[in-house]
Amino acid sequence: MKRGFAPDEYRARLDRAQARMNDESLGAILLTTEPDVRYFTGYLTRFWESPSRPWFVILPASGLPIAVIPSIGAALMAQTWITDIRTWSAPDPADDGVTLLADALREVVGPSGGAVGVPSGPETHLRMPLGDYELLQAASGLNFTHDYGITASLRAVKSEAEIAKIAHICTIATRAFDRVAQIACEGVALSRVFRDFQRLLLEEGADWVPYLAGGAGPDGYGDVISPARDSALLRGDVMMLDTGAVWDGYFCDFDRNFAIGPASDQAKRAHAQLSDAVLAGEAAARPGARASDVFAAMAAITGGGEGAGRLGHGLGMQLTEGLSLTAQDHSELRPGMVITLEPGVVTGPDRLMVAEENIVIREGGAERLTRFSGKTLPVL
Repeated sequence: MKRGFAPDEYRARLDRAQARMNDESLGAILLTTEPDVRYFTGYLTRFWESPSRPWFVILPASGLPIAVIPSIGAALMAQTWITDIRTWSAPDPADDGVTLLADALREVVGPSGGAVGVPSGPETHLRMPLGDYELLQAASGLNFTHDYGITASLRAVKSEAEIAKIAHICTIATRAFDRVAQIACEGVALSRVFRDFQRLLLEEGADWVPYLAGGAGPDGYGDVISPARDSALLRGDVMMLDTGAVWDGYFCDFDRNFAIGPASDQAKRAHAQLSDAVLAGEAAARPGARASDVFAAMAAITGGGEGAGRLGHGLGMQLTEGLSLTAQDHSELRPGMVITLEPGVVTGPDRLMVAEENIVIREGGAERLTRFSGKTLPVL
């Protein structure tokens, strides 16, 4: 599969954003975070791990994006479709791009007189010092507001090219899960399994593995976010691995449960119940349905009502993005949205089991991006 996207993909994203900006009288949208910048530019680098430098991209109400970035990133940004790249030597404690950014914003907003929209809704953050943001507003003399959810709503509906990348990393991770018997059995430390599973993911073609969690214990585990412990897997344990691996900047996010030695009847029942809940969520995940409808379909199988928590979420350039499958989230499902189905069941005091699969919403219903695990609990 080819990496990156054709320039037409980015042009279409910009056109959709600018149509919405015109509706809301925005003169520009200011982007400061990695996924938002990458969505409109294709700028893919792990250098965002360093918090020392801010990065900015301006989407004008008309015309092409402008990158205002530290000079260290100019060569890589020049490999994208962006041609207007303005740089400064960063980090600069006296003026870390503020003046350069203010000048660029005045240049594109001045003729329209519109406001500068900054993504401000759920799951957003401002990746620049708050002090510099205040200086930017004063230096530019412009009106700053939210972006009316434009960036998030565009990212929520994936193109076919994006869906293909998510499907590809799901296939890579599936191949790694198929090899778990090579690395996990009674007596092996869970921490060793974690390290070796990351190796399997990389061997099968993942670019990196930003997220790996799981657990193990009799008939289940205490939570689904813990780092691995050094204690050995025991006969009768259920082990779960949950991975968010990446290929070309797009995530998968699904898990698999395994019995260490013969599975107990309780563990078998729980695994079958989780499979039924996933199938119920899949059937409910249709265009026009609400996130809360999919939640209700799975919660009816697993029990727990509203107390069941989040039973899935949006997926794409981030491990979790966009909607949440909860009783309170009434976001409408639209074709092209990629979501996870993540029901859980209580198997005993302080014990649970969780399943997770990835799907994309299509006109006729859900399409599977992962190979569903089924009712039978695999035994190692």
